[in-house]
Amino acid sequence: MRILIARHADPDYAVDGLTEVGKREAELLSQRLVKEHISAVYCSTLGRAKMTAAPTLEKLGLEAEYCPWLREFSYAKVEQSVLTEGRAWDMLPSFMAENEDLYDPRRWQENDLFKGTRVYEHYQEVCREFDAMMARHGYLREGVNYKVERPNHDTVLLVCHYGVESVLLSHIMNCSPYTFWQNAVVVPSGLTILHTEERREGIASLRVCAIGDSGHLYAAGAEPSFAARFCECYTDDTRHN
Repeated sequence: MRILIARHADPDYAVDGLTEVGKREAELLSQRLVKEHISAVYCSTLGRAKMTAAPTLEKLGLEAEYCPWLREFSYAKVEQSVLTEGRAWDMLPSFMAENEDLYDPRRWQENDLFKGTRVYEHYQEVCREFDAMMARHGYLREGVNYKVERPNHDTVLLVCHYGVESVLLSHIMNCSPYTFWQNAVVVPSGLTILHTEERREGIASLRVCAIGDSGHLYAAGAEPSFAARFCECYTDDTRHN
């Protein structure tokens, strides 16, 4: 089984849609995905994700299942003063240096940052829903692996957002979400690719082949949008917060 996770294309957050650049990114992504023999599509209920999925769905003649659990993780708010926009990610490096337990896969949710919030509750909800989806496709979560009830070569597409994608990857890779929230970037329309490995009969693990690949953009001569990133140097006239 393969799982493809696409981040929405370049967003216009003000209208929960896509910019003109984003619309082109969604079209280029669809030209790539139409070759992937996708059998099922699960999509966030937010507009920017729906618009990203639309060209692919039209080309494949498929309908998506729209899933609230694939919405962005942003309603899990934390203290505004330690990060950029009150979200559970985007912590300043200085804060992470003083709170290294956030990188611990067992203890990250115990940090004082999350007292009185729904961050961990929301995290668990997303993980449960992902595992329920996997079960429908024949793979049942058991500990850190999956019990194989129906081995298959299905390709499943998820269209969602960076924050929630990081939650999924941390669940799959059995690590803290901060490993991805702080130290990985998925550009708009970036494609993450995972596949199952059943090295012993009945026991499968999910392994990552690519995170946020943007080859479909480069192949068309399009530069990835900067929306996912912060300034490379402090003196740059690009996003700091």
